[in-house]
Amino acid sequence: MGKYHGQANTVLRPRTTQQVSEIVKYCASQRIGIVPQGGNTGLVGGSISLQKEIVLSLGAMNNVRSFDPVSGILVADAGCILESLSNHIAPYNHIMPIDLGAKGSCQIGGNISTNAGGLRLLRYGSLHGTVLGLEVVLPDGSILDQLSTLRKDNTGYDLKQLFIGGEGTLGVVTGVSILTPPAPQASNNIFLALPHFKNVLPLFQIVKRQLGEIMSAFEYIDRTSYDMALGHGLGPVLNADEVGDAQCFVLVETSGGNQDHDLEKLNTLLELLMSADEPLIYTGTLSQSPGQFASLWALREGLTECVQKEGKPYKYDVSVPLADFQNVVDTVRDRMISKGLYGDHAISKVMGYGHVGDGNLHLNVIAKHGYRPELEAALEPFIYELVASHKGSVSAEHGIGAMKAHALHYSKSDVSIEWMRKIKQVFDPLNIMNPGKILS
Repeated sequence: MGKYHGQANTVLRPRTTQQVSEIVKYCASQRIGIVPQGGNTGLVGGSISLQKEIVLSLGAMNNVRSFDPVSGILVADAGCILESLSNHIAPYNHIMPIDLGAKGSCQIGGNISTNAGGLRLLRYGSLHGTVLGLEVVLPDGSILDQLSTLRKDNTGYDLKQLFIGGEGTLGVVTGVSILTPPAPQASNNIFLALPHFKNVLPLFQIVKRQLGEIMSAFEYIDRTSYDMALGHGLGPVLNADEVGDAQCFVLVETSGGNQDHDLEKLNTLLELLMSADEPLIYTGTLSQSPGQFASLWALREGLTECVQKEGKPYKYDVSVPLADFQNVVDTVRDRMISKGLYGDHAISKVMGYGHVGDGNLHLNVIAKHGYRPELEAALEPFIYELVASHKGSVSAEHGIGAMKAHALHYSKSDVSIEWMRKIKQVFDPLNIMNPGKILS
């Protein structure tokens, strides 16, 4: 996005955990700050050297250490690219439990350090559940080897959880053991147009009830996002006349073990929705081929790239109650209008899309002609206060980084932050590990 500019004059690319250990030991002895860096795909400045700390790039640590096709347990270096790991286990009919738009460049160590969520969280849960073990180089250079492949290990404190979402502030993740699920034997999706946002929640309830265990994603796209996608050549996936004045759209994916069984459930669902006395949807389509399946997902996954083409985006990855998704977007748009900052001269679009299944809204505010101080002043801390008023989280899946360190108190109590500082002090008393991130 061009929002952060690194100040590092040294980048180190270790190939082994032992080399990472030696680097960290030296930096600790000299009190040199370290910024661990994976694929550098984050949005909150978490992997950027802001005070000339050295950058520890883990991209050269990219070996798969082992994979057990019976248990589905994968052990790999932290620098392995997510898509490469997916390709490695695909011949064994397994998939990674996370799927991200940046899968072609993000690294598994960075995914774990930011507790990345993504498109499969609804079905497979968060990394706090699927990560079985970690290998971490601690701030004094010692190696914490908890690279367990055990599904059950109830022996004392589960230290690995501190590093999942720790953003490299407590240590450098160098290896990971992760449980990968079997690949679904049948995958399908449907794309639906809804007349009003108020229909999303009852639709979600019906879809969950009708599809049950095969539902793997339920994605929300507002009308502004959908029209933007069409303008950039993604789609159309629905007949424009049937879409009419629809205010939002939903993409539902299923992943099951029997194509006939899953299609029967989906067709029954569509018939139920279309024949209702007061239909929740205007229209919808069920993918009929692998190509159409991919094109429906391409519209959702392509939104991030479309946003970049529209201007400079202020991106807010937040969690709020599902019922408040549209209210948050509309309130921010109204705020910019009231400030005289809405239009091609300033903020050209305010839009929302995200994961209804886990309450994650991606709020995008596009500055057509670039970032400006008066725009940021109008947005922050207003958006953080708005999220807090809905008892939400200022970061759903991208982490805190440098961008939101000052806003942590909107989502965490003083007691929580105090104990986070104490944990940081225990692990990193010299404050050399990714300083200035998470805790300001």
